[in-house]
Amino acid sequence: MGTIVAKKDEAKQPEVSGNVMFYENPVPLTKDKHAKFGVKKVDKPFKFMADQHFLPLTAPEFGPASTSMPIIFAGADRTPLAVMGIRSGENLFVTDGQFEVDFYMPAFARRYPFVLAGDNANDRFVVCVDEKAECVTNKKPEQLFFDKDEASTFTKEAFQFLQTFERDRQSTATMIKRFEELGLFEPKEMNFQGNNADGTPAPKQKIADYFAVSEEKLKALPAETLAEFAKNGYLAVAYAHLISLGNWQRLVNMTLRRSQAEAAKA
Repeated sequence: MGTIVAKKDEAKQPEVSGNVMFYENPVPLTKDKHAKFGVKKVDKPFKFMADQHFLPLTAPEFGPASTSMPIIFAGADRTPLAVMGIRSGENLFVTDGQFEVDFYMPAFARRYPFVLAGDNANDRFVVCVDEKAECVTNKKPEQLFFDKDEASTFTKEAFQFLQTFERDRQSTATMIKRFEELGLFEPKEMNFQGNNADGTPAPKQKIADYFAVSEEKLKALPAETLAEFAKNGYLAVAYAHLISLGNWQRLVNMTLRRSQAEAAKA
């Protein structure tokens, strides 16, 4: 088995490059180059995401993610994002390289160090691996990428995960397009107001500008559209998103606790 590939008609994705979030040096996974490569356990396995306070999310993840963090839509493409911090460069769910196990981890992070890349010349997708990931090694790996001439069970399972993720990403894009057609998005902002040392209210600070689904517009949809949304799962996704916005206060509280801990250490 050479390069691990998938048919391109399964989905479409921009060609991978060195500036993809998390990935420092993603290269095609090949038997010739990576026969002795694999992954090993590291002391701080989630250090790679510690400075990312937003992570992309797919529609099937809205339900489980809604119990942990706010889910917002951002930018012209209304990209769904899991909000994992309110200070730039700080992921509140990662502490000393460990992910807080009581919360949901987006699939975008769980696929690391693998990623699918578009090979436009050959009309296919190629599995890539970040050679600079701390867990990737060619020195006594605990899980090999290849087993003789075939991809190992570990790699095949990773490939299946990547394919599922890409299908979910595409179905999410279709959902976003439908929401936009119906004018369901509205601009929102999140503000935080703490207290001064003397107990008086501090100046209000804007945490984020984003887009949210309007519950009023959702409720006002025609019965046939609501039936369509119920059938294809869009209604559940929309309400999971709306419920998730109640987690903004959780992020504020987590940030305050972390700030207090930092101040105590100083």
